Amino acid sequence: MSDIFSTKKRSDIMSKISGKETKPEILVRKYLFANGLRYRKNVKSLPGSPDIVLPKYKTVIFVNGCFWHGHKGCKRSKLPETNKAFWENKIKATQERDKLKISQLRELNWKVIEIWQCEINSKKLRDKKLGNILFEIKNNILT
Repeated sequence: MSDIFSTKKRSDIMSKISGKETKPEILVRKYLFANGLRYRKNVKSLPGSPDIVLPKYKTVIFVNGCFWHGHKGCKRSKLPETNKAFWENKIKATQERDKLKISQLRELNWKVIEIWQCEINSKKLRDKKLGNILFEIKNNILT
């Protein structure tokens, strides 16, 4: 199936997507704050400028969009039919960069949590996922 938008329109749409202050990030931050955790956002001094940094717990959280970070097995990570080689290369480069930054953070003894967009889409999923993460953070049982 071809794209319903022209190449120019699709390019315009994609260029307006922001990497910061996304709805999933905001939902996670609100949940953490409401449960007593204080954090910093996008700390540039750490590898990968993590979305959320919890200094007290030496923990960082990346809230990943399923499409942009190539979430394996997720329907939201399906690539567009047009310009497929471009998107494959772009997503692969993002995944490689993610692995490198996570590895660098772990070498610095930071605990790393990745949350996928699809894991927090519905309130039920979000409450379960974030409840588990909150428990792990507060009880220092992250690896």
